Amino acid sequence: MSAGLRGRTAVVGVAESALGEVGPGFTPLDLIGQAAHAALAEAGLTTRDVDGLFTASSNYPAAPLDTAEYLGVRPRFLDGSLVGGSSFVSHLLHAAAAIEAGLCEVALIAYGSTQRSAAGKLMVRTRLNPYEEPYGPRFPVTMYALAASRHMHEFGTTREQLAEVAVAARQWAALNPKAFLRDPLTMDDVLSARTVSSPLTVRDCCLVTDGGGAVVLTSAERARDLPRKPAYLLGVGEATSHQVISQMPDLTTTAAAVSGRRAYAAAGLGPADVDVVQLYDAFTINTLLFLEDLGFCAKGEGGAFVSGGRIAPGGELPVNTSGGGLSYCHPGMYGIFLIIEAVRQIRGECGERQRPDVDVALAHGNGGVLSSQVTALFGSEAALSR
Repeated sequence: MSAGLRGRTAVVGVAESALGEVGPGFTPLDLIGQAAHAALAEAGLTTRDVDGLFTASSNYPAAPLDTAEYLGVRPRFLDGSLVGGSSFVSHLLHAAAAIEAGLCEVALIAYGSTQRSAAGKLMVRTRLNPYEEPYGPRFPVTMYALAASRHMHEFGTTREQLAEVAVAARQWAALNPKAFLRDPLTMDDVLSARTVSSPLTVRDCCLVTDGGGAVVLTSAERARDLPRKPAYLLGVGEATSHQVISQMPDLTTTAAAVSGRRAYAAAGLGPADVDVVQLYDAFTINTLLFLEDLGFCAKGEGGAFVSGGRIAPGGELPVNTSGGGLSYCHPGMYGIFLIIEAVRQIRGECGERQRPDVDVALAHGNGGVLSSQVTALFGSEAALSR
């Protein structure tokens, strides 16, 4: 994202659909509809105002067409870019550029999935890379287990440090009425849980839920006339380093090191300016890797950094304040929910989990097997003058 786009657009509406397990009879488009109408209503807009549509789906190959038809919108700009769970953070950049170029005025970013009701288990990739398939990996957990194993080997990271991530997420979820799992979770609960792919147990892995989300983006000028406090888009950076895990240059360093640098440069900010952090925590190792790669601690120090409740409620750095993909929700692709929580923290709308004086929030999306990395920074009105 060019620094010239800094603060030129703002999020004016966010919403989730029904979450958790919605049961039979609902389609992913139904959940998109719930979220989209709620987000637009929050923004003081309707589907008639939507002229830019951005969505991605594992259910619908031509997701923008299906979504437009379902919502009854006729947008003049469509984007169905699919780069895994980070797609919706990526859509922020595409939508901001389209608005700035005059290609649309009101952009709707939307997603829905009934993964839990439809399957009740993790989605399994049917076609693996032919060079990896002979080893029988379980997609995607085996790939993340490799990264965790390498981090432990190279830097001395411990299972207890990984468990700290899951425990902190659950503590945040306990403060979120919409979270799927809110009951207490201890270190021993994480460590003694069933192993899914060594060294990761089931409590190191994200939830499998239903859910949908929607985000409404428009120009900063128009945003100031709408009902809700704007969350200005300050910077977005995209990067990728591989598709399959065997081609990842270094299992302990992700392309977030590049996407974060690009986002910070566009925003004119650095890690020290960030008040709350929303990270794509499909697995506990993700949080360590992204904290390192985004500059919140040095490479290899992620385990020590999260220890002692540093990222939990009351800690120095609020991370995944909704409860994250580990405890709040994870309907196949999680990126849109990072945006929703970041925006709500900027607005001061998070109830018990709200952090005081939030002016800058970071949302970081991950797609594939640590493949696609997209970092976005949001700011309040006060942050525009920094």
